[in-house]
Amino acid sequence: MANMNLYSRGDKTFVIINMVLIGIFTLSTLYPFIYITAISLSSGFAATAGTVVLTPVETTVEAYRYILGDSKFWISYGNTFIYTIGGTLVSLAFLIPGAYALSRPQLFGRRFWNLMVAFTMWFNAGLIPFFLNMRDLGLLDSYFGIIIGFAVNGFNLILLRNFFEGVPDSFEEAARMDGANDFQVLWKVYVPLAKPAIATVALFCMVARWNGFFWAMVLLQDENKIPLQVYLRHTIATLSDDPEFTATQLNASYSFETVSAAIIVCSIIPVLIIYPFIQKYFEKGILLGGVKE
Repeated sequence: MANMNLYSRGDKTFVIINMVLIGIFTLSTLYPFIYITAISLSSGFAATAGTVVLTPVETTVEAYRYILGDSKFWISYGNTFIYTIGGTLVSLAFLIPGAYALSRPQLFGRRFWNLMVAFTMWFNAGLIPFFLNMRDLGLLDSYFGIIIGFAVNGFNLILLRNFFEGVPDSFEEAARMDGANDFQVLWKVYVPLAKPAIATVALFCMVARWNGFFWAMVLLQDENKIPLQVYLRHTIATLSDDPEFTATQLNASYSFETVSAAIIVCSIIPVLIIYPFIQKYFEKGILLGGVKE
């Protein structure tokens, strides 16, 4: 922290108020995760009775033991990795060349194509037309349908396009003088310079794929292809409607609240592990890609 003696009394008050507000905001964002973790480690009785506030009550790992012993959990977990990794790679394969093309002034009808991309951010076809379109394309109940059907997002495309537009033209001119074609200019000049923006877009795609729930529930019928979020929904619905589960003595060790919380914690862990490695690019990518002069 900077030397506070250099600040006037009003400045010190302003800094202290800001620090308090930031601290309150930070705690408010952390509390849901702390609460879910405490629920997942508490007994079924304590979670059902609502006595868990900040720390586990009657600490037990029975909820995790129940979840980790279910083969469907591991199948859905593996499917989530397939959709996340495959979907992110496919998205970047479309977004990077697309954003580069939209950023080039020589693109015929550039304003029209950019307007069409922005149009998709305001309006979409709707649930039924999109479902019918996926059905007619033969993409229902398939890994490929989930991966390719949601590959391009207008916001991510514009974010990456703005970053490419901010690269000085002299870089491209120098590469052209060395005999580089469009493909070489993109992959040897623009992609290395756009690492922060690409990492940011990759993070957006990854989180969206990892948390993808609604369309996976609509388009997938085979339980061996559903992702973790749909498995979580099925588990909550199954356990909450099972009178034997809520009435048996096992409920003393875990309940559907603790099981649901355990699944949520398990689903968050991979994102928490990956985010610190991408975080250093995140702020720079957002600032440079989101600002358009």
